[in-house]
Amino acid sequence: MARLRPAGLLNYLPVLIVAAILGAFGLLADEVVEGDTLAFDRMILLWFRDTVHPEVPLGPLWLQEAVRDVTSLGSVVILTIVAVIAVLNLLLSGERRLALYVTATVIGGTIISTVLKIVFDRPRPDIPGAPHVFTASFPSGHATLSAVLYLTLAAIFSTATQSRPLKVFYVATGILVTLLVGVSRVYEGVHYPTDVLAGWMLGSAWALLCWVGAQFLLHRTSATTPPTFSRG
Repeated sequence: MARLRPAGLLNYLPVLIVAAILGAFGLLADEVVEGDTLAFDRMILLWFRDTVHPEVPLGPLWLQEAVRDVTSLGSVVILTIVAVIAVLNLLLSGERRLALYVTATVIGGTIISTVLKIVFDRPRPDIPGAPHVFTASFPSGHATLSAVLYLTLAAIFSTATQSRPLKVFYVATGILVTLLVGVSRVYEGVHYPTDVLAGWMLGSAWALLCWVGAQFLLHRTSATTPPTFSRG
């Protein structure tokens, strides 16, 4: 039986990572359904609240306003605007296939997030003074979709450039925005920490799969036609 060389094993590494992330999500979801994470969730939520007046988030008013601005980066409206701009940029750059690919990945991630919310149907935290949201809590849609969009775009743009500083910049920016959006949901009291963690897991797994697909698509395109997308 032929043995896989180290280079061959590396080709399967992204898939193995995705499998591990999804496995961790499954374990977390099982704990959430059984209610074993509730004490931990409430403890973390109260860290962001005034001990005497839990309806008031910690920090000055400017911080509370800033967090509301940050959390909007994961809203459907803002994500749609960013996605449309990214797709238009790819279309104007002549990358039609990549533009369609980004559109499909964002729509696919949105469907997965919505379906899982319906399946788990977890109630929102009962934190006094928190904004009222009608959708279910697990997994966090803001955390999932921000990871889906920002990490996927970071992965695709980092694949499309040969510049190492740009690769680091794209990935770091995607991770930073995704983390900020997730933390802002806990700060506002509209999500349990495990909701956000689950969203990060799903979004990062999806983005990693999209990165693999983007690499295949870009390499296939560059092998058949002269590249038109800026490679940095």
